[in-house]
Amino acid sequence: MADSPDAEKRSIDPEIEKGLPAPLADAIRRGSVPEDILKHSHDADEALKAFASHDGQVLQLDEATNRRLLRKIDWNLMPIMCVVYGLNYLDKTSISYASVMGIKKDIGLVGDNYQWLGSMFYFGYIAWEYPTNRLLQRLPLGKYSSFNVIMWGATLACFAAVSNFAGAVAVRFFLGAAVTPGFALLTSQWYTKAEQGTRVGIWFSFNGWAQIFGGLVAYAISKGTTQHPASLAGWKIVFLFIGLLTSTIGVIFLFVVPDSQLNARWLSKGDRILAIERVRINQQGIGNKHFKMYQLREALIDPLTWAFVFYALVADIPNGGISNFFSQLITSFGYTSEQSLLYGTPGGIVEVVALVVCGYLGDRYKNRILIATSGLVIAILGMALIVGLPLNNNSGRLAGYYLTQASPTPFVAFLSLIASNVAGYTKKTTVAALYLIGYCIGNIIGPQVFRPKDAPRYVPAEITIIACWAVCLVDMFFIYWYCRRQNSMKAALRAQPGYVKLENQEFLDLTDRENPEFVYTL
Repeated sequence: MADSPDAEKRSIDPEIEKGLPAPLADAIRRGSVPEDILKHSHDADEALKAFASHDGQVLQLDEATNRRLLRKIDWNLMPIMCVVYGLNYLDKTSISYASVMGIKKDIGLVGDNYQWLGSMFYFGYIAWEYPTNRLLQRLPLGKYSSFNVIMWGATLACFAAVSNFAGAVAVRFFLGAAVTPGFALLTSQWYTKAEQGTRVGIWFSFNGWAQIFGGLVAYAISKGTTQHPASLAGWKIVFLFIGLLTSTIGVIFLFVVPDSQLNARWLSKGDRILAIERVRINQQGIGNKHFKMYQLREALIDPLTWAFVFYALVADIPNGGISNFFSQLITSFGYTSEQSLLYGTPGGIVEVVALVVCGYLGDRYKNRILIATSGLVIAILGMALIVGLPLNNNSGRLAGYYLTQASPTPFVAFLSLIASNVAGYTKKTTVAALYLIGYCIGNIIGPQVFRPKDAPRYVPAEITIIACWAVCLVDMFFIYWYCRRQNSMKAALRAQPGYVKLENQEFLDLTDRENPEFVYTL
């Protein structure tokens, strides 16, 4: 314990002391830094090692330099992240286009076979989710992410060779396993908390652009193969085109996205150190490759972890159903199969606008959670229109479907909050893995609520979706309350007379709960 020169016992407000670990409370009384923080100086973040090895001139990060670095980071990272994330969405939902292009007949799908193909992607995802998060911590982040992008594109292209249900199950399983969850880590590594909500909203919004692009491509291929029959079925051409495009972009990703600031080709040596310095305010550093059991335990007992996981699970029951059945849902409104491919594209525009606007406003007004609820409320209204309007009101029900595409705003807000509000690299990768495991379970359940016997209206599924979204609103308000309460407790702790902050505490790989300087973003 590093005591202050006049290490006399100090008093702590009893209400504050209730929320403190005993060693930290004792350290505050003695005017010293607690041992559990000091020991991290021997296993610090990669950022601290970078500063220790820097022996050049003193570097100054003024506002003009910060803006210059942010522009350079945005220019080099955001375009490739946006394109890859859009392709990620397109790869997993391309089966929805195939469902109205003849795949069911061609490979002999019967009964609930198609439902299980929708779910099988997430069985692969959930099976490899925790191992891939451990690999993201141990291996170079940029290179490992690139490998996954190339592999999931190649796997999707293999769908063109499928001739039966068993083959389709295998491809969907391995496609899920190949998906990399590293984008939230990249965002927290390169951007300050105040910048993260907008950036996550932008790259996630490319799900919407992918829906527009995919619908137009599928429609063009469907029309083309109808008018000019080809040796390959239209749905096979869709899988080949999207899969090979994804692998090509994965190769570009390898050369553009660095593993961290320390090996960014497009930054000078001085700018690399400054790029680390600019994220000091996050109280998180840029990564630590050592697994820390205490951080795993903390992740598993943190109420915030399970509030995130609960949201991902419940909110993605609707997502799993809609993303796999949206083409069939649109045909149930009275449109043809080819029209469903084209008429699904405006939903992508709604998603893009909702995500970008909510991301921007969330950062501007420093309240991502409450602003994100607006998208969920709009989605509930949209599903209510689908359920409540008469069957002959096709345009009104189609408009309702478009409104449901605003539903991802809270999921994206929480994805950005995992980047902003979870510190300690082992804890962050663990919480991210659990969040996406919840996402997978929800998406596995989702297609199962769209039962063949309920076609073509799927009313029970639609009512289930409304109920799930309503429960999610309650969970969002809990997360908002919990983060505000933690911030109040930490502010009171820092105001205690005996509080001591260790130099470079930001880069000691402390968790959000053990670092008194950490402030949760709302």
